[in-house]
Amino acid sequence: MSEEQQTETKVPTDHIQVKVRSVDGNEVYFRIRKTTKMEKLMTTYCARLGQSLDAVRFLYDGERIRGDHTAEDLGMEDDDLIDAMVQQVGGSA
Repeated sequence: MSEEQQTETKVPTDHIQVKVRSVDGNEVYFRIRKTTKMEKLMTTYCARLGQSLDAVRFLYDGERIRGDHTAEDLGMEDDDLIDAMVQQVGGSA
């Protein structure tokens, strides 16, 4: 096999890169293992933004992500998007 063919062949890996996007459009990229609990990603994201984990909701394909989910459980692939929403309290007049 030529060197060019070798570089085109993708080796299966247990890591994927995912993007977490906030409501205001800011994006943070994470490289995670498919078997890592999402709680680790969620905690790290909140720490970077100075948010409480209790105040942020994470959604993948419109479904809420729990801390005990893994990327593998959710069927995530490389370059998938997670939405991060700050929970709003109140609003009634």
